[in-house]
Amino acid sequence: MNCLIIDDEFAARAIVEQLCKKEGSLTVIDQFSNAIQAIKYLNQNEVDLMFLDIHMPDFTGFDLIQTLKNPPKIILTTSDAKFAIDAFEYECIVDYLVKPISEQRFQKAVDKAKKFTIKKQGQDKEVASTNGEAKEEESQLYINIDRRLIKIEISSIYLVEAKGDYILIKTDTKNYTVHSTLKKIEEKLPKDLFLKVHRSYIINLKRIIDIEDNSVLIAKDVVPVSRSNRSELMKRLNLL
Repeated sequence: MNCLIIDDEFAARAIVEQLCKKEGSLTVIDQFSNAIQAIKYLNQNEVDLMFLDIHMPDFTGFDLIQTLKNPPKIILTTSDAKFAIDAFEYECIVDYLVKPISEQRFQKAVDKAKKFTIKKQGQDKEVASTNGEAKEEESQLYINIDRRLIKIEISSIYLVEAKGDYILIKTDTKNYTVHSTLKKIEEKLPKDLFLKVHRSYIINLKRIIDIEDNSVLIAKDVVPVSRSNRSELMKRLNLL
């Protein structure tokens, strides 16, 4: 994979470059000490992977990502661990390395980058080699829990509930609390299977047990249905 290194510290760039050489499958095609230079390069060139520092003067790593229309896969490199949760709000970020970076941890991040899927121009850019593998990726959702990416089968999700700055994802086997918004996960769930029935709830339509007045029973959860969403719910049901 062709890659860029973006870090305002020369020593940090040199360490990442050395790790890339040892890894073997990475080719460092350029390095930049600030985000502005990198943006100019990326507007005219495509790369597979970018090692990006968060803390840089004037323009942070997150600022850089937000300016790119089609960002490459990104591995963040930083001395500050507190931004890990914020980092995984971005689909292009595949891992988060805290300095000093060990060779073993670096290799793990690169392996993850080789397998990772990002959205580019509204379409999934798959690294899977077959259509079957691509379909399997579409049936799964990755969530960030304590800096770990956990895979969930989308069909196992029966309810998503908003709780302040977090969402509660309920599945057949386990519940997960994730720092995200209901709107963000709604965009990732298949619309033919899931419906937002209330400002705080998304339900799996196939898991409805009972409907009464302005509420639905999903597993053991009674979920309110807002008046504005009730008509859409009724349209989506296979009524006799």
